[in-house]
Amino acid sequence: MPASPQNPFRLDGEIALITGGGSGIGLGIAHCMVQAGAKVVLVGRREDQLAQACAQLGAMASYVAHDVTCLDAAGELVAAAQKAAQGPLTILVNNAGTHLKKPAVETTPGDFQSVLNTHVLAAHALTCATIPGMVAQGKGSILFTSSMAAYMGVPLVMAYAAAKSSYFGMVSTLSAELSGKGVRVNAIAPGWIFSEMSRKALESDPARKAKVLSRIQMGRMGDPSDIGNAAVYLSSPAAAYVTGVTLPVDGGASVGF
Repeated sequence: MPASPQNPFRLDGEIALITGGGSGIGLGIAHCMVQAGAKVVLVGRREDQLAQACAQLGAMASYVAHDVTCLDAAGELVAAAQKAAQGPLTILVNNAGTHLKKPAVETTPGDFQSVLNTHVLAAHALTCATIPGMVAQGKGSILFTSSMAAYMGVPLVMAYAAAKSSYFGMVSTLSAELSGKGVRVNAIAPGWIFSEMSRKALESDPARKAKVLSRIQMGRMGDPSDIGNAAVYLSSPAAAYVTGVTLPVDGGASVGF
């Protein structure tokens, strides 16, 4: 059932593939998309985590256990996702990622390549495998999860910042190539989002917690649903004229004083 003209924020009839969808921001996006009426297919390496996430999400969710850095298998992943959801993909969320915290001078070429493989090369491969089907349908939404590290200087994350910054160019180029064919391409740049991992990290480091909160104009951390709701908007008819943008969802951190 297509989205109602009275509620252009619905995703009824859409099928979304979400990488890194078993936890954190990816799972938050999945929850919001299911609530908006979409089917979701979660992708990650840990089958137990994916199964648990799908149990939370209900009948509209399925999963495919897969390592996105297996670049030559991106087409197989798309086929498996469409089989699991029993329909063609209309939304792709490139959310899978890995983190590396090291001084720049200690970051080896191997370290750098590993981060780029997950964030950049894997996202490119999966996007390219998804594009033909979306173009054939004349519709689609492709999203990338960027980061505040693409906007501000954060120490010890050079490889991660470079990978996330690359999405600016990927989004603008893909948008230029695809928007005339009905496929919109955008990114979301999350600020500091609350999770069990971030809670432990900040509670054990009061000075860091104070610094983080001082950067956020709204004075609090975000929730995964804040990113999920933004993803729903960007993939919905409500954003039919929005493409080629990176949307900060950060409580004002990127423009904070």
